[in-house]
Amino acid sequence: MMGHLFASVKGLPVLAAYAIATASYPTIPTDLTTPYQQRLAINGPNAISIGWNTYEKLDQPCVQYGTSSDALTSEACSTSSTTYATSRTYSNAVTLTSLSPATTYYYKIVSTNSSVDHFFSPRVAGDTTPFAMNAVIDMGVYGADGYTIQMDETKRDTIPTIDPSLNHTTINQLANTVDDYEFIVHPGDFAYADDWYLKPKNILDGEDAFQAILEQFYDQLSPISGRKAYMASPGNHEAACQEIPYTTGLCPAGQKNFTDFMTRFGDTMSTAFPSTSAVEAAKINANKAQLLSKPPFWYSFEYGMLHFVMINTETDFDDAPDGPGGSAGLDSGPFGVANQQLDFLEADLASVDRTVTPWLLVGGHRPWYTTGGDGCTSCQAAFEPLFYKYGVDLAIFGHVHNSQRFQPAFNNTVDPNGMNDPTAPMYIVAGGAGNIEGLSAVGSNVSFNSFAYADDFSYATINFLDANNLKVDFIKSATGEVLDTSVLQKSHTQQFVVQ
Repeated sequence: MMGHLFASVKGLPVLAAYAIATASYPTIPTDLTTPYQQRLAINGPNAISIGWNTYEKLDQPCVQYGTSSDALTSEACSTSSTTYATSRTYSNAVTLTSLSPATTYYYKIVSTNSSVDHFFSPRVAGDTTPFAMNAVIDMGVYGADGYTIQMDETKRDTIPTIDPSLNHTTINQLANTVDDYEFIVHPGDFAYADDWYLKPKNILDGEDAFQAILEQFYDQLSPISGRKAYMASPGNHEAACQEIPYTTGLCPAGQKNFTDFMTRFGDTMSTAFPSTSAVEAAKINANKAQLLSKPPFWYSFEYGMLHFVMINTETDFDDAPDGPGGSAGLDSGPFGVANQQLDFLEADLASVDRTVTPWLLVGGHRPWYTTGGDGCTSCQAAFEPLFYKYGVDLAIFGHVHNSQRFQPAFNNTVDPNGMNDPTAPMYIVAGGAGNIEGLSAVGSNVSFNSFAYADDFSYATINFLDANNLKVDFIKSATGEVLDTSVLQKSHTQQFVVQ
């Protein structure tokens, strides 16, 4: 029934589907404890969480680790092994605590069929060492259920090793440059499982096709997400089994209301860090933010010179597009009580001591500043006043499938100081990583847009040069070419910004 509905709505070639109706599931291993879909996250000060999926429930998921690959002398375990209706796999999570900061650790997920990998433990808040992070958003599965790129199929990436048949240019570039960045933020739209019906072979097998795409994508991502902390927040493509408005009631129980996203990332993302400020008010606000946080939907973390906040642009604020009665018709959430997300955001932003973490960044999915129109006005009404009030330096969004950079702005007006000590936030869109829906045309421009690119797949790298200078580069995924570069200069003279 569901397949026929989607075929009629989208005008898909249903007859072809009858001939080749099958979901492209990965092969189930003989050893059901084999770890797949590995993913790391910054879980707290001196803490990394390790998540992975298995094809059976684990009574006690465990990870062995240490600072030498041949001496994994520590072990951490949990009882977190969960699944949901329609999933073939169980999501497991273990958190490693009391790590030495900025140190390479080796780890092995306990299984009779696993290998040793490694990660770099988080920098402590206040570490002034320069570092870089990547912003990768709107990235979908590659191959039979996603998009394809004509490239040299003999190419094989090295560290980490990527399947040579996987010519996913963004994942390849993340592998090629693995030593150049320390973690990744991905605010929304993973896999594009809800676009299963765009492939005729899936029309009669939508429930399985949705799950197959998730398994494929997170397997494809795991060489990166199992090496680097991969910080997630939701986008519209995590909401339900498809995006046809007001039809989520047709979705199976496990394929609505962000179920896979919550199951996959709920036990790995952080809440909010305790404040390291000497100021009591900062400690109180940080504690309040920790209580109000709702990972993986909204939360924050600190890393060296950076305080980073993830927000949920899909639900849990007035007129949220994916919420009950929202414009997208996806009827999802809420995931907190009334005003919980905005109360969290205000407490968290108010807790930031710029003498400890001078840079304050926010990541979310739907932008309000974008070329080609279609900005999220309800998101702007909810979040922008708080961004300005507490002096957010840079806001990172996706949703629009291209790369864009804007001059600092507030209330649709450019900051007169431009990139030299503005009071308004700088905004970027990094939604060009690649997915089945393709790239979005740049369209009509806005006066304070400085860069817009939709010719090929791309992503952003943010370099924290020092306490006063932040560099944003947009990278062409296929070649590593720097498409655009800019430096934001901030004096950060106020310990606590309120304006």
